[in-house]
Amino acid sequence: MEARDPELKKELDATLQARNELGADYDSALIESFLEKVEQRLDSTVDRRVRRQLAEKQMVAARGSTPSAGPVEGFGERFGFGIVSLALAIPLTAIAVVNAGFGGLVVCWIGIVAVNAVHASRGLPWPSRRRTESDWED
Repeated sequence: MEARDPELKKELDATLQARNELGADYDSALIESFLEKVEQRLDSTVDRRVRRQLAEKQMVAARGSTPSAGPVEGFGERFGFGIVSLALAIPLTAIAVVNAGFGGLVVCWIGIVAVNAVHASRGLPWPSRRRTESDWED
């Protein structure tokens, strides 16, 4: 298995090493720490993609043309998001059950389903509303 992010793999190895040294009593803290690092990595990736898309839109606007209306995302992105979502669901579920019992489990999975539903609905057209003169008045 090829590691896509060697730094994140090193963090996971360090977390597993710490778990072996510290024991199961520190599982929750170690998992939270690793998930924070994963979240930071995802945030930086999303920020980079958003900046790139904004730059592309600015280039299109500067040229005076309209962007082509292509698909919002491909199968690979949706599939990847689903895999990451399920992979992160496992430790999140464990943390929720340990800390809050069945109620935590329910809240955790409602959140996971909601995040996936929002991601799945990104490609759907939203009704647009034109601004009227009254929108600009105080």
